[in-house]
Amino acid sequence: MSAVPVPQPRAAAAAAPSGSRRSLAAALLLGAVGATVVLLAAGQIWAEGHASVGGGTVPLDADGGDVTGVPTALAIVGLAALVAVFAVRRAGRVVVSGLLALSGAGAALAALLGASDSDALDEKAARTTGDAAATVDALTHTAWPYVTAAGGLLILLAGVLALRYGRQWPAMSGRYERDGTPRPRKAAAVDPDRPEDLWKALDRGEDPTREG
Repeated sequence: MSAVPVPQPRAAAAAAPSGSRRSLAAALLLGAVGATVVLLAAGQIWAEGHASVGGGTVPLDADGGDVTGVPTALAIVGLAALVAVFAVRRAGRVVVSGLLALSGAGAALAALLGASDSDALDEKAARTTGDAAATVDALTHTAWPYVTAAGGLLILLAGVLALRYGRQWPAMSGRYERDGTPRPRKAAAVDPDRPEDLWKALDRGEDPTREG
């Protein structure tokens, strides 16, 4: 008869922190890289075209900020939520993790909706020509909106990891108050019959003869 394998609680306990660290590192990396990609890609040219002026044409272009400011704003919100995940616990961490995921999803969706936008260039054409009915000719779009959307998806993945594994992640030390100062530690009890305790109390600057 073969022996029944006995579960190894120590091995399981060691595997849990290891998995927690991996998910934490992955979420931090995905969130930081995703937000950086969104912020950089949103500043690039998303659309180009020409507006007719007199007998010629004027080249026009629109960057991501001209098309929509939503991805940039949500990337900043996502970064703040990524940091806040470690400042809260329990239900608060779930809420912040959800905000992180929603920020990424919203940034990606806004970028995809703006990938075929022509309103920003039409407005520039109207201002350039002085004709409110002017539109852009030879309109072309770049790949930057899709790069922005990819960054938003990375933020979304960071939020999903936070929702799934965030309860296992460490939080900021509870030893610090909200103003950032450490809480005072209680003085160790001194046994007057133990000379070593008296010397240790003196080394800490305490009066071993004072009753607690």
